Amino acid sequence: MPRPRQRSQKGGSVEPVSNLERSGLLRKALKDNGFCRIIEVHSPAAAIIAERSRGSNREFDGFWSSSLTDSALRGLPDTELLDPRSRIEWATATVALTKKPLIIDGDTGGRCEHFAFSVRHMEREGLSAVIIEDKAGEKRNSLLSGDDLHTMAGVDAFAEKIAVGKAAQASDGFMVIARLEGLITGLPREEILARAAAYVAAGADGLVVHSRSSDENLVIGLARELRVRHPDTPLVAIPTAYPGTGEDELIRAGINLVIYANQMFRASLLAMESVAQSILDNGRALEAEPHCLATHDLLHLTEGLHESRGPEFARVL
Repeated sequence: MPRPRQRSQKGGSVEPVSNLERSGLLRKALKDNGFCRIIEVHSPAAAIIAERSRGSNREFDGFWSSSLTDSALRGLPDTELLDPRSRIEWATATVALTKKPLIIDGDTGGRCEHFAFSVRHMEREGLSAVIIEDKAGEKRNSLLSGDDLHTMAGVDAFAEKIAVGKAAQASDGFMVIARLEGLITGLPREEILARAAAYVAAGADGLVVHSRSSDENLVIGLARELRVRHPDTPLVAIPTAYPGTGEDELIRAGINLVIYANQMFRASLLAMESVAQSILDNGRALEAEPHCLATHDLLHLTEGLHESRGPEFARVL
């Protein structure tokens, strides 16, 4: 049976929340709001910071567990070296400390029978969705360019994987989302659209329009066509390669969910480089302090989870 989590409420009282309820949070948020803003978190602490962040009447609606950042955090290349179970366990630690849904990067999903097991595992642990990409062969990150670096999976085989994953679910809440890699590999648009139709027919709960080009019009144009053909299917954008494109423009193109897929981890690496260099250059830590969270706030980071600390803490973070 799914283990209950605890939902914090004002005043310190708690009520149990089942993992199956947690697994439906993203679907509910999309239904209620029509648009969700998701950010990568590479640790439970990063999720706590992201969950508390506010700005210009915006907040993050959930979290992304990236195979790229999970691998890089361990000093490994993004080639599916990590055991899916270890990645799910890491994501579970984040889910246990936050109230918002988490989407996990499932790479290619592996073999069908393995994907069915993974879906059941994710759902039991309270994750809300998995995104799998329609590529095959040796896993290479889609942002890498190069001839023959990326190979598309067969349409029927990938559609079957989606169907197997959906059949493995214990409830309707969890989402299996298909990532269209056709813009990455240079497929003709009609072929990408045909693949999308096959995946939706197989039960895909959403489609990622993915691109490594800095020209956002490739994503926007494809998203508009997909919106016409699949009016009820959530569309996802990951604007790593085109960061200047605003959410409003993506929403007008039919996008329902935006994933900021690696910015938190990249920022942490840059900060660590700066601090390490500053200590070496100065032979002391004083000059590095402006780049560091105050020790007092670090000590109190995890106290009073899910409760606002007010504007003073928000400014520090």
